[in-house]
Amino acid sequence: MLPESVPEIDIKEMSPLALAFVGDAVLELLVRSRLVGTTRLQPGRLHSVATQYVSARAQFRELAALEPLLTEQEAAVLRRGKNASKATVAKHATAQEYRASTGLECLLGWLYLQGQNDRVAQLFEVLWQAGGPETSSQQG
Repeated sequence: MLPESVPEIDIKEMSPLALAFVGDAVLELLVRSRLVGTTRLQPGRLHSVATQYVSARAQFRELAALEPLLTEQEAAVLRRGKNASKATVAKHATAQEYRASTGLECLLGWLYLQGQNDRVAQLFEVLWQAGGPETSSQQG
């Protein structure tokens, strides 16, 4: 699924926004891989369907399904990401949605950088089911 990553810097010393930077890429790769592997959509259509999973608004919705499944440590990382200060907010999202999406990306980056790809895959399955409600009628 994802290549193993072993950072040279202690993860505890990384900023939540650096973890979110990595988590954003992890989520994007997982969503794109799933769409390409399960649909026959054209590239332009693939992009619009992918955004139903990776936009701040979608991640806010997906996070509601994930939060009950998180360990205490994962929930702490999520909170750390949500509380990270960011000067800008996405155009199509509220501040609350943007903070939640940063928290989710922080969590995914943290898990990935620790080599917990099985846990990333587990959470991604839940996220996939919670996101993109319009995709079922568009696959094919």
